[in-house]
Amino acid sequence: MSHEPARASAIADLMRAGRETSRLSMVFRYAIAERLGLTVSDLECLDYLADVGSASAGQVAERTNLTTGAVTSMLRRLQQAGYVTAERDPADRRRVIVALRPERMAELERPYERFAERAEQLIEGYSVEELMLLIRHYDRMQAMYLAELDHYRTRASSKATSRPMNQAGSARWG
Repeated sequence: MSHEPARASAIADLMRAGRETSRLSMVFRYAIAERLGLTVSDLECLDYLADVGSASAGQVAERTNLTTGAVTSMLRRLQQAGYVTAERDPADRRRVIVALRPERMAELERPYERFAERAEQLIEGYSVEELMLLIRHYDRMQAMYLAELDHYRTRASSKATSRPMNQAGSARWG
């Protein structure tokens, strides 16, 4: 007896569950950002800085998929709001190193506390092997997302350089 129909059905269910989880995650992030008076891009930047400690403005741009101009405006706004510090890299004065202000961490974590408690309860019953499977899955998904983002960035930059110009000298969409 073949397991192919059951496997195909399980894969379809997994893909649907992944899409729904992704969608709900984004809706949740928008709600948290709104509650904090931030944009989702601001929140993503702060979340990234909480994970890595500090990063260059270029690294923030890459991880948030924003242009360097948009990141410059965002970092200026976050610095004025007291969320981040920005200092010139002593090794390369052209680079700016951005760090999350530690005294603001509790404020940023507070909206996630209930969710974090519930997530801990959810995984309490998982064995170490099950947890390792989930970690491998998330690691592989992250690698896929990064590869796809790189692919889109490469395609976007090649399209931008090959777009025909109109009479006013600006690129046409298409």
